[in-house]
Amino acid sequence: MTHLLGIDTGGTYTDAILLNDDGGFIVAQAKALTTRPDLSKGIGAAIDAVMTQSGVGPSDVSMVSLSTTLATNALVEGQGGRVALVLIGFDESELKKADLTDAMNGDPVIFAQGGHNHAGTAVADLNTDIILYALESLTVKISGVAIASRFATRNPSHEIAVRSIVRDALGLPVTCSHELSQALGGPKRALTAVLNARLIGLIDRLIAATESHMASLGIDARLMVVRGDGALISAELARARPIETILSGPAASIAGAQWLTGAKDALVSDIGGTTTDICVLKNGVPKIDPLGAKVGKYRTMVEAVAMRTFGLGGDSEVSVTEGLGGGVRLGPRRMMPVALFARDFPEIAHAALDLALTLETPPKEAAWFVIAQWLKFPTGLDAREATVASRLQDGPVRWVDAVQSQIEGPALTRLVQQGLVIISGITPSDASHTLGQMTDWDTSASTKALTLFARQRIGSGERLSSGAKPLAHTIIDRLTQETVWALLETALSEEGWNDPAQLARHSLVTAGLKNHKNIVRMNTGLAIPVIGLGASAQTYYGAVGTLLGCPTILPDNGGVANAIGAVVGQVAIHAKGTVTSSGSGAFRVHLLDGPALFSDKDTAFRALRLALTKQATKQAIASGVEEVIITESLNLREAKIEAQTMFIEATLRVTARGRPRITT
Repeated sequence: MTHLLGIDTGGTYTDAILLNDDGGFIVAQAKALTTRPDLSKGIGAAIDAVMTQSGVGPSDVSMVSLSTTLATNALVEGQGGRVALVLIGFDESELKKADLTDAMNGDPVIFAQGGHNHAGTAVADLNTDIILYALESLTVKISGVAIASRFATRNPSHEIAVRSIVRDALGLPVTCSHELSQALGGPKRALTAVLNARLIGLIDRLIAATESHMASLGIDARLMVVRGDGALISAELARARPIETILSGPAASIAGAQWLTGAKDALVSDIGGTTTDICVLKNGVPKIDPLGAKVGKYRTMVEAVAMRTFGLGGDSEVSVTEGLGGGVRLGPRRMMPVALFARDFPEIAHAALDLALTLETPPKEAAWFVIAQWLKFPTGLDAREATVASRLQDGPVRWVDAVQSQIEGPALTRLVQQGLVIISGITPSDASHTLGQMTDWDTSASTKALTLFARQRIGSGERLSSGAKPLAHTIIDRLTQETVWALLETALSEEGWNDPAQLARHSLVTAGLKNHKNIVRMNTGLAIPVIGLGASAQTYYGAVGTLLGCPTILPDNGGVANAIGAVVGQVAIHAKGTVTSSGSGAFRVHLLDGPALFSDKDTAFRALRLALTKQATKQAIASGVEEVIITESLNLREAKIEAQTMFIEATLRVTARGRPRITT
């Protein structure tokens, strides 16, 4: 009997399900806390639990498939390894485009002569000496290098040459922009390469942890990874191109939602610990974003589901809004819930909370704790970062013990951004524990923390709230309201309204949600159902549907929809290339190994089709597909000049698709 093991690693939980592929039903499901920095513990706990529940032997597992929100969460939270960017043929003004300056966040950028023009002809010789000198002169510890050359999609030779230099000089992972996208737009390709380079270490650790535990159990099956468009790719390809796993978890959740509900038209909303991911399901199929995946403030060139990701989840940081009226704000930073921290470190948590409760007006950080996320002390830190890190060597501490002066605050922030440290503080999960809606962790610690937070002074000088439970209701109401805004924003954007984010929050829309009826009658809501997914959807989404006046579908297994979606997909490998022409009898085919010139259009197209089909088929077979199905699409640009049709450019996309081979 064939069984498929699906795993989803999120910011808070790692889910596992075992699916009977012959009968199409779930045999067992389990959850475990995601464990950082050692992901193997959480993955192992989830796999062990689902295998024990099912009674299925390791030899009966025929395929393992992995989806994850770790890459998405890292980009939303500004985390990832430090990288260097080599820009070839660009000047410093290009950094202002496509959010490159923000994405680099002070990491080194190396500018070099070189690059090509639209036809793939070099506009300047590549200056390798200055690149080598700059690489060897780096003063910061980096984990990878991104390379972007002008018009590399027309001729990647300069990126390929620099890749060899970097590997020889530094021995680090290298990301070339032309390997991630064949679209034009140098700064945007550079941004995509930078984000990919930041994520390589994270995804490699995830895949290695999964492979290690599979081996320890004797599971000898192919490991697949869900891509951002919902298709499956091999673990090897995911290691090289981790950027393609952004929105992997959400894409898997949509596939899982469709499998669980059979819905054709709906808004699928998946709430996790860090983010809420929303996608439109039409005719049973999610839309693909033609502009590339957008995560937080970054627009990449990675093809993915048309997903809107909001920094809103059960573990979102709760803070006080500015102004006289007070109120609370959620996210986008993720925190470890106080309830979870207190479950694992009860002595530290309750001693600190009880001490703070003796104060009439405790500091806002009174319920904050700092936890190291490393297996051994990190190297390459500056002096202040090292000082803060040294205080965490013996275990978690209060925030006030980790940061002992104002100038050390930014150092702690940098440690958080690098994923080396996590802060525990008040979250919506703590509010749910205080109200008895969740009972997984330490409810008394949540109540104490919210009691402290309620004593905060707002702009008017009054206290934020009268106590823990009223504050908990305020936090949950805020989460409900922001979820409603996120769903409306997604729906309005889908319908083509201008400025959907502002419109979703407009006072007229708010009045319409309340069915305003006086001289003016207004009614606003959603005309299609909302499918709520995620471990906490059952807790929060009933109120969301009530406000929007639409049905809310909360499937029984919605908490593990990502893991389900991970095993019901297909492999789909895309290869894309372009034919351009500089005049009659001159047709240039642009491929990954450089341009080739042909004298007629038909021959050029045949050469392009053959090369792309070979490339896509090879990768599909490497991903375990035995029966490869080839499809293609052509985007042809022509112009009418004096009643004659003139060829300008054509882009051919070849897709090799099929189910991965199931071992028996």
